Amino acid sequence: MSASRTVLVINSGSSSIKYQLVDPDAGTALASGLVERIGESAGHIEHRNDGEVTERHDRVLDHGDGLRQVLELFQEVGPDLAEAGIVAVGHRVVQGGRRFAGPALVDDDVVATIERLSPLAPLHNPANLRGIQVGRMLLPDVPHVVVFDTAFFQGLPDDAATYALDREVAERYSVRRYGAHGTSHQYVSAKVSELLGRDDLRQIVLHLGNGASASAVVGGRAVDTSMGLTPLEGLVMGTRTGDIDPATVFHLARNAGMSVDEIDDLFNKRSGLKGLTGENDLRQVHRLIEEGDAAAKLGLDVYTHRLRKYVGAYAAVMGGLDALAFTAGVGENDDVVRAGAVAGLGFLGIELDPEKNAQRSKEPRVISADGSRVTVLVVPTNEELAIARQAMSLL
Repeated sequence: MSASRTVLVINSGSSSIKYQLVDPDAGTALASGLVERIGESAGHIEHRNDGEVTERHDRVLDHGDGLRQVLELFQEVGPDLAEAGIVAVGHRVVQGGRRFAGPALVDDDVVATIERLSPLAPLHNPANLRGIQVGRMLLPDVPHVVVFDTAFFQGLPDDAATYALDREVAERYSVRRYGAHGTSHQYVSAKVSELLGRDDLRQIVLHLGNGASASAVVGGRAVDTSMGLTPLEGLVMGTRTGDIDPATVFHLARNAGMSVDEIDDLFNKRSGLKGLTGENDLRQVHRLIEEGDAAAKLGLDVYTHRLRKYVGAYAAVMGGLDALAFTAGVGENDDVVRAGAVAGLGFLGIELDPEKNAQRSKEPRVISADGSRVTVLVVPTNEELAIARQAMSLL
């Protein structure tokens, strides 16, 4: 193991830490885990190594305590980080603004810039920063690299990135389309090009998880994406509205007496599928539909309608479509959503093979019919591997 080079990838949330020890050359994970319920009375840590699962149910005081316990688990049950040849720690950060078009080596200036960008991602950047600060403290002798969700979309064409807002206001307050999930969109779109043996593809990537986003990619370059100033815009998500008339904010403030913070909470945490059906997990939505729940059926219809709308729009933006890829938890595993997302789009040259679509596999696969002009694929995303490889490319 000492001959390998590994990267410890950390994704720090507000009350959780996801981590993975990655061999970027082999494209494999040597260990992974999750720290949950940080700061609550009953914490939970799950560490996976070589098929074995080790769990702790002790209280996790804060992010520093959580990462300290993770490092203890690496030492106790392996793999030992020193023997694993760790050469970097890679951190996921949601918002990089206009400053970061690629990965960056962490120093005090980079940390300060991420903090300054927090108003653009108040739910994410502060939590990401805690992981960086704790990681630098506990692993001071290893270079730390940040990889930004927004970097892949920094080069969007101006007509796609610009809102029709007063120009001076937009410039003063940095209002533009930044996008998110860029690491996943970049990884999956590159994988599709590799699988199809073409670097000139016009493709759409649908990253469908609890958070969901779409991208239009031409020749490996993003030309549009559904998330905007924040990850709230675009597709219907687990708890987020996605696209909604901005005047809804004024309406609720004036007529429901709701504050900005209350509307923020409503749009981000109590809407989307959860608001429509009472459930943010599509597996539960399908269960409700089978039980005859009309609200759940409508919720799924709204969800897939929005997907079809974006597929059609992005095909128009690109002047055609060669490939459509589904990824992330829902995109990779929910054949009903995939079928709904392309229903009625035969005029674009999209035709699914129902048997291929219904198959389950952890490998990339084509699910379109043999005669389909557009190749439809399911491509598992691997953001941790992408972060590890970007960290190595920087070093």
